[in-house]
Amino acid sequence: MRILTPSKKILLSISMFGLTYNINAQDQNITLNQDSKFEQLLNDKRKINTTISTNETYRIQIFSGKSEEAKKTLSNFKKEFNPIDGTIIFNTPNYKVIVGNFKTRIEAERNLEEIKKKYKSVFLVKPNK
Repeated sequence: MRILTPSKKILLSISMFGLTYNINAQDQNITLNQDSKFEQLLNDKRKINTTISTNETYRIQIFSGKSEEAKKTLSNFKKEFNPIDGTIIFNTPNYKVIVGNFKTRIEAERNLEEIKKKYKSVFLVKPNK
């Protein structure tokens, strides 16, 4: 390992300071020109997003297992219970079929009783608040 002499240290320090002195990556001004329709679309999206409350709804889990079985279960469920929406969620190591978006617990429990007649391992999923 080589040790720098004091004069080389000073020369190296001055050259590094000189190189970094003129770096001004944060000093630029950017002018953004966007269509007025873009802002209107953003406002519409913000209005819609405030009305969607996915975390405040009750849902029903009808299946937990392998991917292919989950797809088959969801397909069969949609044929039998057409108006109720459903989706597949992956939660390691299983795929879960979650159905419904019920605003009240009573509404969810009514549908739970109907769904229990066709599927065995069914339970209510409470909203995350």
